[in-house]
Parts: sequence; C-alpha cells; structure tokens
Amino acid sequence: MKKLIDTIKNIWSIKDLRQRILYTLGLLFVFRLGSYVVLPGVISSVLDNVASSRSPNDLLGLINTFTGGAFNQASIFALGIMPYITASIIVQILGFAVPYFQRLQSKEGESGRKKLNQITRLLTLGITLVQGGAYLTYLKGVGAISPSVPIGIFWISNILILTTGTTFAMWLGEKITDKGVGNGVSILIMIGIISRLPGAIIFEFNAQLASSGLIMFILELAILFVIIVFTILIVQGVRKIPLSYPKKAIGGGSMAAGNREYIPLKVNAAGVMPIIFAQALMFLPAIVAQYAVGSNTSTSILIRSLNDHFSFTYNLIYFVLIIVFTYVYTALLVNPQSYAEWLKRSNAYIPGVKPGKDTESYIDAITSKITFPGSVILGIIAILPAIIINFGVNQSFALFFGGTSLLIMVGVILDMLSQIESYLLMRKYDGLVSSGQIQSRASGGIQIGY
Repeated sequence: MKKLIDTIKNIWSIKDLRQRILYTLGLLFVFRLGSYVVLPGVISSVLDNVASSRSPNDLLGLINTFTGGAFNQASIFALGIMPYITASIIVQILGFAVPYFQRLQSKEGESGRKKLNQITRLLTLGITLVQGGAYLTYLKGVGAISPSVPIGIFWISNILILTTGTTFAMWLGEKITDKGVGNGVSILIMIGIISRLPGAIIFEFNAQLASSGLIMFILELAILFVIIVFTILIVQGVRKIPLSYPKKAIGGGSMAAGNREYIPLKVNAAGVMPIIFAQALMFLPAIVAQYAVGSNTSTSILIRSLNDHFSFTYNLIYFVLIIVFTYVYTALLVNPQSYAEWLKRSNAYIPGVKPGKDTESYIDAITSKITFPGSVILGIIAILPAIIINFGVNQSFALFFGGTSLLIMVGVILDMLSQIESYLLMRKYDGLVSSGQIQSRASGGIQIGY
C-alpha cells in the first residue's frame, strides 16, 4: 500500500504529467456530460421502454455499450466516435489493397499520415450523415419523435446536431492524444464501455445477494480478475526474434560487437479487429434469413440460434470466424517480405538464418506458429460471456467477462499506464511494476512501419 501511495505522489509531482491527466479528465467529463443532452423533439420515455425490452448483446445493444448509453438516450453523442472508427478501419483496409493508400502509409512519412488523417475525417463526415439519417429513422420507427415537432425541421436539425456531436467527439479524441494521456479515440470508447460497469456490478450484487449469497458474488469478481490477467497476457505477449549486427572496427585492430536487438512478433498481432469483423458478419445471416425464410421449421430454429448471441450455434460459428479473421488480419499486418528487406537494408540478420528468402520463410513460419494459439485464446475470450452466463451471471455483467469490451478496456488502460510509466522513468522514479516495464500495444523492440 505504501508503494502505491508513493507512486501516486510521484505521478502528481511531475507537472507535465499532472497537467496531462487533469486535461484528459476534463475532456472526458465534457464527453460524458454531452451523453446526457437529449436531441430536441425526442421523447425519452419511449426510448427507455424500448431499451428495457431489448437484449444488451444485440447490434443496437452493442452500439449502446460503446457509446456509454448515449445511443439509448438519443443524446447529441448518440453515434459517439463509432463513425470515426468505421472510417479508420476502411482507410486501413484500403491501405492493404489500394496502391495509393499503401504509398501514403509506408513511403510518404509524416505528409502521408496527414493526408490519411484528412481522408479519414472526410470519410467520417460522410458516414455520420448516413448513420445519422438511419438513427433518426430508427427513432421514428419506435415512435420516439414528438408529434408537435415538424418532421422536416426535426430531420435537418438533428442530422446536423448528430454530425456536429461526432465531429466534436473526434476533436476531443485528437486533443486527448496530443495533450492528454493515451490514445484519445480509444479512451472515449473505453469510457463509454466502463460507464456501464458500475450499474452492472450493483445489479449483479443485488441479484446474487437475493439468491446465492455474497460468496458467489465474490467468486464472480475473482473469476473476472483471473480473466483480466489472462487477457493482459495475450495483449502483451510477444515472440522475440533475436537480431545480430556485424562487428565494427573501432581502431587499433580491435572489433566492437554489433548491437543485439530483436523483432517482436505479437501473439495477438490482429488485436480486437477479428472480433469486430466476426461480430459484423454474424449479424448479416440473421438479417438476410429473416426475409428469405418461409415456414420451414428447421430454418426458423437456425434463425433463432443466430439471433441468440448466447446460443451454442452462434458462438461456435463466431469462434471459428475469429480464428479465420485472426489469420487473415495477421497476414495483412505482418509482412515477412518487408521484414526481410528491412533487415537487409539495416545490415542485420537473424542468427543461423540466411538473409533473403530464408529469413522471409523463417519469420512466416514463426508467425504462423504463434498465431494459432493467439487466435484460439482470442476466440475463447470472445465467447466467454456466453459461457459465464450459464453460471447465473446476468447478461449486462457477463459482457465484461470477455469479448470486445474487455479487450478494449485492457488494451487502452495498458497504453495509458505505459505512457505514465515512461514519465516516471524519465524522472528517475520507480516504474509501476517491480520488474520490467509495461509495454503498450504498439511498443517493444524494433517497430517497422509499412
């Protein structure tokens, strides 16, 4: 406990770090405050009734989780930062497939990144306008629009408000990244997710106290802690491939040993993206099948299974898709040929492996070996809520035992702690851990940008 207090004192004593933390908290307060400002002309009580009858793990429930409840409340931040995330994913995929975007990502340096950021912002604006119209259509469909408001004025004004809200949230994220602690956009998503946690814990506590007693609730918290630890391991895990550099002459006929560094190949290089892609794909069959099916009983059972996010059928397909997408996304991110070319340009080599094709094959083989256990563990984390719910945990609390929510929270918090620890180490203070150093999701060893 004393070490914790000393660490907090050290953090607070660093002026720049203190200002960054306070700046981040201030902008997060503004973001959360905006989540409770309801769009003009919306009947909140109607949305409350609709939200209470909907599963927290359907598509709209997941969107509501990522927006911290703003979606169900029809606030000015109802779309949150999600249009920006969608635009970023699209630009990233284009970077794998379109030569122009590949050049911007790898060869044009800072100017290329600025162009990509500008393209992402413009794409975000377009996506927000489309999603804003769809959201207002949803509000109209559930009868949440006040009849006293002219429909034309309602649509025009609220599309502008939703677009402004998303743009402002995007600006908040960028400001947190520049002047705060951590990645701003990721923090905004995390704060939306974590805002639902206290209510879920209180509900679970009351439910368990009324049925199984306090021991079961404590056991649930212990299991959650263990799951978080294993999630940290999978997020942090890397396979270090050692590198060597030729010896250098330093005069007098003596030779200095070359540097010893490594290439860090992450066990889970794809991060949370396979879960996002698999989740998006799992919504499509159920939507299509609802229109295509007739009175076939077996097909109706399949549809119900695909609509039940806690069913065995759904989670089996979901698990397989995550493994497949992990391999696909890792293949796009980790390019053995780029590593081999970079090593050749840097005059470095992997001990015992010939440069060129052999190095490329070696890195590809290592990547394949570590991707399989990484993809399986990622799949298990994704379906854990469906497993946990069978032990009597309520749905809203079970969502925090795995899936996208847990991975995002763990990854973002690790990034923030890594940045805080860097400040401590620069000021000659002890780090946040007794041995080693906290690694962010993008840190460790040599990072090759391409």
